[in-house]
Amino acid sequence: MKKGFTLAEVLITLGIIGVVAALTLPALIANHRKSVIETRLAKFYSIINQAIIASEIENGDKIYWDQLSSDNSQAIDDEGKPVAMAWYNKYLAKYIDTLKVEEDNNYEGKIKVYFKDGSLVLISGSSWIFYPKAHDYEKLVNSNDQTDRNREDSGIKYFTFSFYPWNKNNKYHYGKGLEPYLNKWDGTEETLRNHNSYGCKESVSNERAYCTALIQMNGWKIPKDYPLRL
Repeated sequence: MKKGFTLAEVLITLGIIGVVAALTLPALIANHRKSVIETRLAKFYSIINQAIIASEIENGDKIYWDQLSSDNSQAIDDEGKPVAMAWYNKYLAKYIDTLKVEEDNNYEGKIKVYFKDGSLVLISGSSWIFYPKAHDYEKLVNSNDQTDRNREDSGIKYFTFSFYPWNKNNKYHYGKGLEPYLNKWDGTEETLRNHNSYGCKESVSNERAYCTALIQMNGWKIPKDYPLRL
């Protein structure tokens, strides 16, 4: 006499598996995205700063390099080309292995640097915008509400760095390579989390630029109490 599962037993088992999968799949997806962000943030930070160090051998101390202005009106040269492109080609291009580098037709003065791991950085001035997943930026520029979505995605889909070694008014950037954005920071974790303009929290008046520094402070690992849903 052969024994087997009844149809009812099979259906119940499949139902249980489906429920377990529905409960665990969102967490697995979130953990994967978190891991990708952490890995690519740390890798980007290392690659750029290694390139800066290598470039200094040929081009001298970065403090004396041509300055990338924080003023968007100065991001275009007399021929209508992004100043950042000539700057990038002069100081960094030969020291970084990239997928491609091109002008950003969506935002005047910006260039897009694509990396082989699927990430992207936007450069126009002293603030650099890094997308761990380049396709998140492509979705943004193809949307009809770019400005609002851009602010909403800060600290979630993109992270702000700053290359400002000539800024003597900020000890966190002066003489340094590429660092997380730390303008107006007082040196405390409390400010990184709760600054009204740049804090890593749900609602800010500008953007959540300090989220990058908060993650760096935790060894390039997203804190367990990170206030934003990734």
